Amino acid sequence: MALRERDPGALERLLPLVYDQLRRVAHHQLGAEPTGHTLSTTALVHEAYLKLVDQTRVQWQDRAHFFAIASRAMRRILIDYARRHRAARRGGLPDGTPPVPISLDEVDIPVAERAEALLALDEALERLERFDARLAQVVECRFFAGLTEAETAAALEVSQRTVAREWAVARGWLYQELRHDAG
Repeated sequence: MALRERDPGALERLLPLVYDQLRRVAHHQLGAEPTGHTLSTTALVHEAYLKLVDQTRVQWQDRAHFFAIASRAMRRILIDYARRHRAARRGGLPDGTPPVPISLDEVDIPVAERAEALLALDEALERLERFDARLAQVVECRFFAGLTEAETAAALEVSQRTVAREWAVARGWLYQELRHDAG
């Protein structure tokens, strides 16, 4: 693979081939965002592309690995937007507002609470990553990228049964963390 061999033009040649899939991932991630979000699917793909082009330390393995890294880039972009949204609203929010619970099965959160919930999830996911990095990767693939169990298994190079088991463990762990944070 040209990416693996550090071909300088490889990412530029790859983008047209994977653009539709990246748009699907971006659309999934933006699907839970409020209507009128300042970031469009196209803008999210383009911002993620700029982050991917800037990757110098990644040892690209294959297509699944590329999408896992792209999903992580999109997650970071959305978290940055949520932080800016929270900072913009901070003047009107009382300090100490507890995090809002978030469901990892269906994201159905009122618009006003979405940024806070996403930030709470991101903080819990960072704690999960310190506890078990692969569980965090499963959440990124399944929740943030909308990958299926099979796609997640391919991206992480594990079996679908492992993904199913780890997805259940990660959801339970995050549920407890988010309940604890809200309590």
